[in-house]
Order: sequence, then structure tokens, then C-alpha cells
Amino acid sequence: MIKKERKLVITFHTTTEAMAMEKTCKETGAEGRLIPVPRVISAGCGLAWCAKPESRTALEELMGQHGITPQGVQECLV
Repeated sequence: MIKKERKLVITFHTTTEAMAMEKTCKETGAEGRLIPVPRVISAGCGLAWCAKPESRTALEELMGQHGITPQGVQECLV
């Protein structure tokens, strides 16, 4: 069984916003990857950005600079 770790999970209202997050993070070298929304979270589009909890501030600033609006930003075991 794979051990779960505490991760930062950013959810989005639409798939378009999730894809914009992925593109922006790849272009800027920001940490993380797209994942299916974990079962413990309910979210609109079914995709979420997953990263280390320490990167929360940097990712929130990045989203603000690029006009990406998250549905939610939370930490959970993934």
C-alpha cells in the first residue's frame, strides 16, 4: 500500500482553469502536477493541482499574477 502524504491541493471550477494552472506552472517552473480530485474533497471539474504544502504562498501569488481563480486551496492526505 502506498503511504499517503500531506499535500497542498488546489481545486478549480472548470477544466479550463485547471489546464491554465498546469500551463502556467510548466512555463514558470513552479512545482506540482495535475491530479484527479481526491475523494475527501468535492470540486467542480474533477481536476486539482497537487504540490508540497510549503509552496502554498508562491502558488497563490502565481495564480493571482496570471488571473487563475481557484475553487479551493487546502491541505489533505494524498
